Amino acid sequence: MQKTEALGPIAASTDRFVQSVKGLSNAEVGAGTLVPPWTRGHVVTHVARAADSLCRLLTWARTGVETPQYTDMDARAAEIEAGARRPVDELVADVLASAERFADAVRTLPEAAWAYEVRMRTGELRTPGALVPTRLRELEVHHVDLATGYTFAEVPPQAARWIIDDLLAAQRRRQGVPPLRVEATDTGLTHELGTGGPTVRGAQADLLGWLTGRTDGSRLSTSGPGPVPRAPYWI
Repeated sequence: MQKTEALGPIAASTDRFVQSVKGLSNAEVGAGTLVPPWTRGHVVTHVARAADSLCRLLTWARTGVETPQYTDMDARAAEIEAGARRPVDELVADVLASAERFADAVRTLPEAAWAYEVRMRTGELRTPGALVPTRLRELEVHHVDLATGYTFAEVPPQAARWIIDDLLAAQRRRQGVPPLRVEATDTGLTHELGTGGPTVRGAQADLLGWLTGRTDGSRLSTSGPGPVPRAPYWI
C-alpha cells in the first residue's frame, strides 16, 4: 500500500470495530479480553489513543520536528487507564473522532513529507507510506482481542496478507531472529526468514493469529521436530 491507498481498508476496518463495540453493554465493557489484564474498555481506548500516536508521527514527518509517538510508556499506560471505564457511547465517539483525525492527517500530508523517516515507539524507522497501514494492523488484531466473536478468519484476506507481510518484513530488519519459513496453504503466501529453519504451514488466518501471539499454533503444522515453535516477538 502506498500513501492514501490504505485509507479505504482502514475506514472499513474501523467501521467493523465500531459495530462490535456498539453491540456491547456498558457492563460488558469491563469484561476480559485476549490481552489480559486489559478489559474491553482498555482495548478500545488503546485503539483510539494509538490513532492519535500515529498523528504525532505524521506531524513529525510534516514538520521535521521530532514528535515521539508516546512521551514514554508510563504516559501511554496512563492514557489507556484513564479512558477504560467509560460507557459505550463515549468509547465509540472517541474511536470515531480519533479515526477522523488520523485520516485527515494522512490526506493533508504534503508530498515531501511522504519520504521523511520517523521513529516508531519500537525504534523502527518508517516513512509515512509504510507507517499509515500499521493502523490496519492495530484495528484488526485488537478487534479480535475484544473477544466479541470477531476472529482472525473474518479479517479480509488482503488485510491479513498485508499484516503478515509487514510483520515478517519487520522481522527481517531485526538481529537474532531465528530462521523460519511460513506458508499459507489457502492463499499461497510464503515468507522466509533466513535459511535452515523449520517451515510452519496452515491457513492464512491461523498464521496471523500465531504470528501476533494470540494463538499457540495448534492449528498449524511444522516441518521441524516437536510442536510448532513460538512465533518471533512481533512488536
